[in-house]
Amino acid sequence: MENRDANDLLKKVRKIEIRTKALSHQIFAGEYHSAFKGRGMTFSEVREYQYGDDVRNMDWNVTARMRSPYIKVFEEEREMTVVLLIDISRSGLFGTSGQNKRDMIAEIAAVLSFSAIINNDKVGAMFFSDRVEKFIPPKKGRSHLLHIIREILEFQPENNGTDIGEALRFLTNAIKKRCTAFLLSDLLDVDKEGNPAYEDALKVAVNRHDLSVIEVHDPRERELPDIGLVHVKDSETMQTAWVNTSDRNMRTAYAEWFARLSAASAKLFLKYKVDNVSISTDSDYVKGLMAFFQTR
Repeated sequence: MENRDANDLLKKVRKIEIRTKALSHQIFAGEYHSAFKGRGMTFSEVREYQYGDDVRNMDWNVTARMRSPYIKVFEEEREMTVVLLIDISRSGLFGTSGQNKRDMIAEIAAVLSFSAIINNDKVGAMFFSDRVEKFIPPKKGRSHLLHIIREILEFQPENNGTDIGEALRFLTNAIKKRCTAFLLSDLLDVDKEGNPAYEDALKVAVNRHDLSVIEVHDPRERELPDIGLVHVKDSETMQTAWVNTSDRNMRTAYAEWFARLSAASAKLFLKYKVDNVSISTDSDYVKGLMAFFQTR
């Protein structure tokens, strides 16, 4: 049984590697390169001034010595450290469109990982529920990348809940040098007032790192269908209840609650200038990621 499970896992890893590697090479590599350039600049050389050069880069010592204007030339530091913050709480197991949220998050994470490796970046991953369940430090190489993908596919969290703030605090403390971080989550982490519960941690993290948010949601989360009396269960708290989905007022109240949550998240990201995109499980995530890259 163990050998069969291992073989099944290897097949899944190989399948997702083939698909996402092809996407990364054919579609995302250039967009990723343009959207997430190295943020630092390193000194390269000194050369004679040319028309149009930025005078702020003038090397006055060499200019005085040579009696002719010279400027400093800088090169962009291309190598980056990329860290994926992957939400593996139980709410990710929900799905009504052929795949659940966690499956889509896994594939998007794999695409980002391959794009980073193609760009010669280091990649690390953090898996979190209501605590950080596992952290894989950033490294380069295909074997390291496949290790991350295996963990994405098979890792089983010990806890059920979601604490995005805890994940962001871990990122801030664990990665000292500025990195490019992607938070992949359904963002279902709210306080008693129905607002995002992670604002304080987000505020600190965006000052340390280049953070982007990729929200993955299921269409049935935003609007309930009219299918009569339904027995529902919260996958994180395990609480159950009977819900009459034929009650128009109830459906309206639920849709309004979710709309308020989405608006509050959008407002929070705008406040702290966090690039973000929302992708539905019934849509083509390729288009969503392409649009996201192009807006950066």
